[in-house]
Amino acid sequence: TAWTFYGSVGRAVSTGVGFLPIYIGPTLMCTLWWILLRKIIRISKVHRITSLADFLASRYGKSAPLAGLVTVIAVIGILPYISLQLKAISGGFEIIRTHNVAAPALAQAGGASPLGDSAFYVALALAAFTIIFGTRHLDASERHEGMVAAIAFESLVKLVAFLAVGIFVAWGLYDGPADVFASGRGLPAVERLLTVGDGRAADVGAWASLYSASFLAMLAIMFLPRQFQVAVVENVDESHVKTAIWLFPLYLLVINLFVPVIAVGGLHHFAGTAVDPDTFVLTLPLEAGQRALTLLVFVGGLSAATGMVIVETIALSTMVCNDLAMPLLLRWRVLQLNERTDLSGLLLGIRRAAILLMLLLGYLYFRVAGEAYALVSIGLISFAAVAQLAPALLGGLFWKGGTAAGALAGLVSGFLVWFYTLLLPAFARSGWVPMRLLEEGPFGVGLLRPLALFGLSGLDQITHAVIWTMIFNVGAYLAVSLATTQSAVEHSQATLFVDVFKHSAAGTGSLFWRGGVSVQELRGLLCRFLGAGKADDALESYARQRHLRSSWEVEADANLVQFAETKLAGAIGGASAHAMVASVVKEAPLTMDEVMSILDEASQIMKYSRELEQKSRELEAAYADLRTANQRLTELDRMKDDFVSHVSHELRTPLTAIRSSSEILHDHPELDAPTRSRFLSVIIQEAERLTRLINQVLDLAKLEAGRADWRLEPVDPRQALEHAVAATAQLFAARPARLEVALAEGVPAVVADRDRLVQVVINLLSNAAKFCADQDGRVWLSLGAGPEGVRVDVRDNGPGIAEADQALIFEKFR
Repeated sequence: TAWTFYGSVGRAVSTGVGFLPIYIGPTLMCTLWWILLRKIIRISKVHRITSLADFLASRYGKSAPLAGLVTVIAVIGILPYISLQLKAISGGFEIIRTHNVAAPALAQAGGASPLGDSAFYVALALAAFTIIFGTRHLDASERHEGMVAAIAFESLVKLVAFLAVGIFVAWGLYDGPADVFASGRGLPAVERLLTVGDGRAADVGAWASLYSASFLAMLAIMFLPRQFQVAVVENVDESHVKTAIWLFPLYLLVINLFVPVIAVGGLHHFAGTAVDPDTFVLTLPLEAGQRALTLLVFVGGLSAATGMVIVETIALSTMVCNDLAMPLLLRWRVLQLNERTDLSGLLLGIRRAAILLMLLLGYLYFRVAGEAYALVSIGLISFAAVAQLAPALLGGLFWKGGTAAGALAGLVSGFLVWFYTLLLPAFARSGWVPMRLLEEGPFGVGLLRPLALFGLSGLDQITHAVIWTMIFNVGAYLAVSLATTQSAVEHSQATLFVDVFKHSAAGTGSLFWRGGVSVQELRGLLCRFLGAGKADDALESYARQRHLRSSWEVEADANLVQFAETKLAGAIGGASAHAMVASVVKEAPLTMDEVMSILDEASQIMKYSRELEQKSRELEAAYADLRTANQRLTELDRMKDDFVSHVSHELRTPLTAIRSSSEILHDHPELDAPTRSRFLSVIIQEAERLTRLINQVLDLAKLEAGRADWRLEPVDPRQALEHAVAATAQLFAARPARLEVALAEGVPAVVADRDRLVQVVINLLSNAAKFCADQDGRVWLSLGAGPEGVRVDVRDNGPGIAEADQALIFEKFR
């Protein structure tokens, strides 16, 4: 954002290496992303979570009050950050417009009237752009691929712009980085830039500041609403986290390479002037007359600020609509929203209004308190605000014992301390609150001074606030969670979140519901918030997933209720969706015992020690063996049935002919001699055929028993194949197939059963003739000898046998 683009240099000038923790923190957090971020992404995809507020509310029993509180904290906490971007854009614009590097600085709030302040028009323009391109669709879980592509492109623009300034300062204004630092040597500001504190062991304040900044940056990279939007909601594949783990820290490293060079160069170049260090990136090329570079820098800063504002307001507008506005409006009976059949237009209107309102509030903060801090200090105030979400969110990911009451207590405690120790001093410095409050404390109680709470002094304001907010937040979260009990819904959601990789299958949530509702009631609910078209499409999609022909066959069961709630969650958030579904569903609440029996079977088993685990593994191995044996028995049984079926069919044919011929002879003794002779001939031939079939069955039985009656003798393979060719000559003459024979000379004799060998080749040639290509069918028969033995090949240009079926052709009767 504009923080990095402008504020890093300003923070480097004021705190020296204190600008580094802002980037060290996220780099450290990236090492945990495969464990932490991947889990958050998986949970969000399973439950169609659309925002931070939705995530926390869903984790703690789909609590609407918790979602509303998180939204309030996020909006108030991010307003300083939005004002930072407006401040950077308008300040940079004023510098370029006036060609004055000394004034106005980025720390000033423009003209006396909003109508004369460029920041006001910047806020309106950003609001219009975000409304047009960021709220065209209702489903907040639907990805904005165009927006993501634009953010990726502007990331490259600002990287190129910042590197261009660094290269210009190092090799354009000076003779390299070494010359930059040599030129600034001796300036007090430069000496401060290269040291932490005054070097004494007792000077813990500066080091505490570095640690607190790193800590805040670690949490902010996960829990800023815009970070959650891009990293979680817009994610299309969990595996992308692997790339982000190394690519994102690399980006942070590259964009900060020239920060010390620009900071020292600016201090030396503008020594003795009032140029704001936050503007060095812009004013150095402007002062040197590099108009093209100045314009590139301004575009880089503009893209950095606008990208942040657009994504942040989209994320916050979703939270405001789903978790503040809609719950309140639906409870306001005067509006009669429950009677309206389509609320999709209202939802979009609320989100658009929220975007405009937040940008105007960000501008208001810029006017009221923006002059009190430099860019990075404003950003750290927002970091400290969103850090209050971390205990409840991280605790909810890995600890099943966290309760909604504990999360509420922790958030309220931490946010109130944040407001008291950070936001109140900003108002005091701007003249909106008496400075006496900071100097003496409320009612003159020194221990309650906002900047030295309970006597803790010697620390910078951010570090002081971080310590106290985390103490109150974490303490309240743990204490209240341990002192309260979870409801059945809280317990089920806790298990689904903590063990998401065990419970990520679709429809898992339906295990925790029982009750009654009709399909038409659920369809009506979907129509109200999604529109009739999308509602019908959703139900048809559900029907296809269940292998049904249409939505008319869908049954109103637990799975459909879960599906409807998940669909609504994408549009109005998990807490509101749960409340809306509950308004039409006659749900019977689950008891804690029922939830425990559904969800905690694994936990119940683990209590019985490792011995049961070992036995379980042994049982699984035995079950696998039994399953394999059962599959083999099933296959043998099928083969037996096939055998009996085929044999019965083959035997019935000659028996039928024998019986019918015998009956004719019996019933018509007056038949003449030739006719009687013909029927007797049929009886004899069919009896011989029956004998052959029985002999073949007996041969098959002997083969399977390993007692085959082979008539083994030396056989000339060439003669045997020529016999087979002659036997099939008529078949090839009757079909559009041409047989090509290549039989090698001098092939040695083999010991074999000649009749059966010939029969095998006849079968292969017959099949090839039947199934070769219809047009220009060709079959090749070849014979050859090699070191391994004698080889016969029968090939054709037919379709062949699929690889999956090749094992089947060796079964009997295939």
